[in-house]
Amino acid sequence: MPRSLERVRKTVAGFAAFGLFWGAWGAILPAVRAGAGVNDGELGVALLMVGLGALVSMRFTGYLIDRYGGVVLPVVTVLFAICGVLPALAGSVVTLSAALLLLGATSGAMDVAINATGSQAEAVTGRPVMNLAHGMFSVAVVVASLSTAGLRAAGLGALPVLGGAGALIVITALVVLAPGSTSRSAPAVASSSAPAAASGTSQDLPAAAETPRSGLEPALLMFGVLCAIAYLVENAWQSWSAVHLDTSLNAPAGLASIAPAVFAAAAATGRFAGNAVLKRVRPVQLLVVGGLVAAVGSLAAATANHPWTALAGIGVAGLGTSVCAPTIIGMAGAWAGPERRAGAISVVTTIAYLGFLIGPAAVGAVSSHWSLPAALGGVAVLAVVVAGLAPVAGRIAGAGLRRTAKGI
Repeated sequence: MPRSLERVRKTVAGFAAFGLFWGAWGAILPAVRAGAGVNDGELGVALLMVGLGALVSMRFTGYLIDRYGGVVLPVVTVLFAICGVLPALAGSVVTLSAALLLLGATSGAMDVAINATGSQAEAVTGRPVMNLAHGMFSVAVVVASLSTAGLRAAGLGALPVLGGAGALIVITALVVLAPGSTSRSAPAVASSSAPAAASGTSQDLPAAAETPRSGLEPALLMFGVLCAIAYLVENAWQSWSAVHLDTSLNAPAGLASIAPAVFAAAAATGRFAGNAVLKRVRPVQLLVVGGLVAAVGSLAAATANHPWTALAGIGVAGLGTSVCAPTIIGMAGAWAGPERRAGAISVVTTIAYLGFLIGPAAVGAVSSHWSLPAALGGVAVLAVVVAGLAPVAGRIAGAGLRRTAKGI
């Protein structure tokens, strides 16, 4: 297999493995809670450790990838699989919190690694990859969630479910993601390795050392904040869609419970379609359209008077917001250039992850002061902000490409 296609395969497989775990996790969480013997408040505190661990590890992972290359991805994937089993062994709030801290750290590391691999694949192949990969993540989440529900109905507990998911992820790491699955070229000397990386001839080897820029660069801050807003919109609907149908519209429990699956399925569809569209339009154009579609869907769902109308709006919101974060991350990677791509993506995804964490809490806070429909209407406004700032991000990404072309 050509090395350029090997990068694509690793990206897609990595995202699918990542989605496999988190799909299983959402469905098995009640069993983890019961096994640890914690109440809802204690579980909420323990779950915060996932975000804390991720924020600690993400920036450092970018440095490791820039320094050591493609070997980082399979290593962090195996560590993630191992740590994914630990919550099933927890017997108290303390041990559960410790397990989730380790899970969060390895999850954040894998998140950076697969996004860096995807950005590199786009640069080398000249083809859109990120939306395809994120689409596979969404598909894996849906499949794993439904499969885990079936396993729970058959009487399986948290340990066999998370252990089985971990085993599949380890197999993926060893068979697909490991550097040995692709022929390695000999290390290049400093004077020639940068051109090799740019042309895609040094698979899995770190790019030539470049003196890193100090501090948080305004361009990375821009990409990170924009991606954080996109993630906020996405996770707000993923987390609150079922509650909105249940409490705001008095939908039957069965109808309300499928709202997150509708959103995830629409997100997968949007990402696959976005990956194809990017072959014909510029990323900034897709980002503008995605933000506007997400805004229309969010507003329709927030103001709906009937559950089915809201469900349709949630699906439209999923279609629109699905392409935003992958496109922004791809633009950030293009701006950074080959030598600094992983480090730049780690900065962007770390900032973006804050939006992912804040989103559900922000909706809850606004809802407590006004109402849930009002809070979700605010999500529609944020989607418009994404569309409005997209041209600015496009100009920044274009400047980075011109800088790279000039060898700066």
